[in-house]
Amino acid sequence: MRQSSLLIALATAGLAAGSASAAVSVIGNSSARACYESALEERSGPGDIRVCTDAIEDRMITGRDRVASYVNRGILYVRNGNYAQGIADYDRAIALDGTEPEAYLNKGLALLHQRRETADVVSLLTTAIENGTREPALAYYGRGVAHEMNGDIPAAYYDIRRATDIDPEWDLPARDLSRFRVVGGQGG
Repeated sequence: MRQSSLLIALATAGLAAGSASAAVSVIGNSSARACYESALEERSGPGDIRVCTDAIEDRMITGRDRVASYVNRGILYVRNGNYAQGIADYDRAIALDGTEPEAYLNKGLALLHQRRETADVVSLLTTAIENGTREPALAYYGRGVAHEMNGDIPAAYYDIRRATDIDPEWDLPARDLSRFRVVGGQGG
């Protein structure tokens, strides 16, 4: 049991690093674009967060860019360890656009990193996958970790295997697969 907890802790730490690539892109030259670039380039200082806030408060910004800016600012908050504010931003993005997959992905990863509400994590990451997240391997891997934390080992194996199939170059899911042992067969 202790080894499993350690592996889950390591896996969720690895997931936190992946959340930066779940930024939502913005077209054009604006504060929303600068916010996106901060999330993408893993910058998260107070000035970067302020740029995102400026984008969100800009009355001229499109609805799509406002949603993206909430997601991207959420990434910056989470990167700084402010999970509550990051999750609140993901919730605002979801309220504005219930189909934005990266909001679901990042919220699920934030909750998973905190080892909270793992049943909700599975639902959030499933929605991200169904809505076409740009990071499906990350979503499947995170969902696999959540399944394992919930004690659903077959589902965990399936999702981690799927993450490896989607992105064979990503070594974290491949390493985690080595912990599983497939037993049984057909018939008696």
